[in-house]
Amino acid sequence: MAFSVPDLPYAFDALEPHIDALTMEIHHDKHHGAYVANANAALAGTEWADTGVEQVLTSLASLPADKQAAVRNNAGGHYNHTLFWESMGPGKGGEPDGALAEAIASTFGSFADFQAQLKAAGVGRFGSGWAWLVHNGSGLAIVSTPNQDNPISDGLTPLVGVDVWEHAYYLKYQNRRPDYLDAWWNTVNWAVVAERFAAVS
Repeated sequence: MAFSVPDLPYAFDALEPHIDALTMEIHHDKHHGAYVANANAALAGTEWADTGVEQVLTSLASLPADKQAAVRNNAGGHYNHTLFWESMGPGKGGEPDGALAEAIASTFGSFADFQAQLKAAGVGRFGSGWAWLVHNGSGLAIVSTPNQDNPISDGLTPLVGVDVWEHAYYLKYQNRRPDYLDAWWNTVNWAVVAERFAAVS
């Protein structure tokens, strides 16, 4: 079955004032929509056409050589954005609790230290890409990926990622990527992130 853009689980304006409604609408409908259309076109007629996106992204080297770049970029964009929408919500933010909070504190020193390190990964990503909290098989780590690459392609499990492509923030924040990253923390749905963590820990 071909990929499809998932419905946004909240209204376009639900993340105001942290992320504006127009950015959310363009980001979800236009950018995510284009990734889905291009990924489906790249996979059409191949044995991978009805394969789930996670399996596709963990098997990139097995795809036809002339399809790999398009699939990496566009199926990656689809998967990244699906995780992104699910990881946010209105009235969220704050800090995680339970096992996830303990793992963050033991790995990074404190929640504030974790925030600083993830922000640094996002600010330091040259050009377009993502900053991620991942599980590497033995514990938590922070990584940054270029373009629409996803950590799953490197054997890591993404727990939460923040989009630092300019289309994610430029209408409201212009060139102030650090300000956008500071605001993004107010949208994070830690319950969803904790569920992902529990599934791999």
